Amino acid sequence: MKRIVVKVGSNVLTRDDGKLDVTRMSAIVDQIVWMKRNGFEVILVSSGAMACGRDELKVNRKLDSVGQRQLYSAIGQVKLVGLYYDLFREYNMHVGQVLTMKDSFSTRGEYLNQRACMTVMLENNVIPIVNENDTVSVTELMFTDNDELSGLIASMMDADTLIILSNVDGIFNGDPKSSNTRVIPLVNYDRDLGEYIQDSKSGFGRGGMITKTNIAKKVAEEGIRVIIANGKTNNILIDIATKPQETMHTEFRPNPNPASQVKKWIAHSESFAKGIIHINKNAEDALKGDKAVSLLLVGVTSIEGDFEENDIINVVGSNNDIIAVGRSGYSASEAKENIGVHDLKPLIHYDYLYMEQ
Repeated sequence: MKRIVVKVGSNVLTRDDGKLDVTRMSAIVDQIVWMKRNGFEVILVSSGAMACGRDELKVNRKLDSVGQRQLYSAIGQVKLVGLYYDLFREYNMHVGQVLTMKDSFSTRGEYLNQRACMTVMLENNVIPIVNENDTVSVTELMFTDNDELSGLIASMMDADTLIILSNVDGIFNGDPKSSNTRVIPLVNYDRDLGEYIQDSKSGFGRGGMITKTNIAKKVAEEGIRVIIANGKTNNILIDIATKPQETMHTEFRPNPNPASQVKKWIAHSESFAKGIIHINKNAEDALKGDKAVSLLLVGVTSIEGDFEENDIINVVGSNNDIIAVGRSGYSASEAKENIGVHDLKPLIHYDYLYMEQ
């Protein structure tokens, strides 16, 4: 059975006035039901709570952006999941709500707990409906948007495919408004698409095509096929499944030699790092070389942050860019005491080291 993560963006589920588009929501549900009945396991990552909340309540006093997000999300999430519950119940299908936040992925234990929760749901034929818990996630604790969340879920759950549904047909090879541009149908996981991507955000969401592309490349690198398609196109999910060659979308071809499950977690952990490790040029060259090597303390020049053994730390190279992410084999105090020392166990063992592309 193929496991699919479907991410539905705010611009798919909202009308031009910002209110929830229940007709479109119903159409998405119909397609997921078809997928379930045709041998797919489906995890749904759904935006839309804010739109539901705005539509439900009008406040008399001005709220700041954090207050608005917390209020409208708290009210809207109840309505959103209630609508999904009613729509899936018409097909006698069960759904379960999973609310999470960025910090819940920061330790291996919490990561595995979430994975176990969704696994037991799938094993019992329950469709997980995942969203960020916006009532407690604010500023630096927030995901960039649900694209980032869906990438984490796809990686964590060993999905075969991540489908990101937006209000565009895919990635264009030029200005989308020009008649001469076309959607790029297929790209390799390591291809640079920077020349084609515009830094613009969607009308009712937090992310844009840059975010989608970066997430797509990282997830594809981990061996998962990624598709960006237009969620407002009728039967888009069914068409992708049954006649992909005839359906407009952009597909990221997956890495045929993906990393281990632990490295998949580490790959998404850069923003959870508790410390920063600065290394010299020799250590940087060794990490970037053809051979698999661990990071040794002899190559470290300085250490920032207060971390414990097994915490995530970022590795910074000579240009002050993050070149790797890994799980520390030392606490910060132990590591600082042994900077430059030979013949000690690695600061980051290769098995727990992910090199940034």
